[in-house]
Amino acid sequence: MKIAFVGKGGSGKTTLSALFARYLAHCGAPVVAIDADINQHLGPALGASPAELAAVPALGGHIAEIKELLRGDNPRIASAEQMVKTTPPGRGSRLLDLSEHNPVHRRFGHLTGGVLLMLTGPFSEDDLGVACYHSKVGAVEMYLNHLVDGPGEYVVVDMTAGADSFASGMFTRFDVTFLVAEPTLRGVGVYRQYAEYARDHDVTVRVVGNKVHGPEDVEFLRQHVGDALSVCLTHSEFVRAMEKGRYPDFGTLEEDNLKALAWMRDLVDATEKDWARFTRQNVEFHLRNAARWANAATGVDLAAQVDPEFTMGPRALEAARRAG
Repeated sequence: MKIAFVGKGGSGKTTLSALFARYLAHCGAPVVAIDADINQHLGPALGASPAELAAVPALGGHIAEIKELLRGDNPRIASAEQMVKTTPPGRGSRLLDLSEHNPVHRRFGHLTGGVLLMLTGPFSEDDLGVACYHSKVGAVEMYLNHLVDGPGEYVVVDMTAGADSFASGMFTRFDVTFLVAEPTLRGVGVYRQYAEYARDHDVTVRVVGNKVHGPEDVEFLRQHVGDALSVCLTHSEFVRAMEKGRYPDFGTLEEDNLKALAWMRDLVDATEKDWARFTRQNVEFHLRNAARWANAATGVDLAAQVDPEFTMGPRALEAARRAG
């Protein structure tokens, strides 16, 4: 399952992304965690050292390489230069799974604490003033578009803060979107904005209350977000230790917070995987991008990249394996 963590800056979005990924790994599940925030803090939150992180190749710095890998032998994509972040996979594309043979994981992944970490990468000096961060996040979008994840497999993405997540179609790539909200007016304000944008695109947003100190905070969140409030995490010494760079044994996490994480996993596992919708949304945003800017940028009609007989999912992955 593909899971996004969104929220305003300072809400604890990155900390909860790391906490949930660590919980899944603690339970023995295969889990990939991707830092897709302009502020690259997920690695340290998972316990990776600065030296380890410096050795991890950034997805955003190798977009041409990723395009070349993912386009495979798809006859509708003439070259990597004609592939954009929304180009949907089709017959002949290189599809990915969560096995040890995944070439993107082998090239860009770093295992830390049982979690396979991948980084979008920060702005470089060459980017300043001439590029937007979403050009780098496009590498993550392409990865998600080509990934067939199965039951009991998890990809956790720490997204850009606030409504910036809507600057691309990547917000539709997830089975579950958790919005982390503090019990404050600013915290719930981001939820209203996000829910309004997501409503027209068949994206369900579930609110995770964070930094909750008691029943009054829970009631405040309930009044402002209603049934979207799924679970709350209370003030946590375990989390405070994480934020200070210490990583206590997971068995010392407070019981109520452990139950909250278990509930979040149950919600994710109970979500129906809809590959037809996943494919339809990919095509929708690709055609929109093609008409708005990508056709002019590449000099070709990118609508022709859509394979009308292709639906992403396990059957497509099996067919790709047989063909390969």
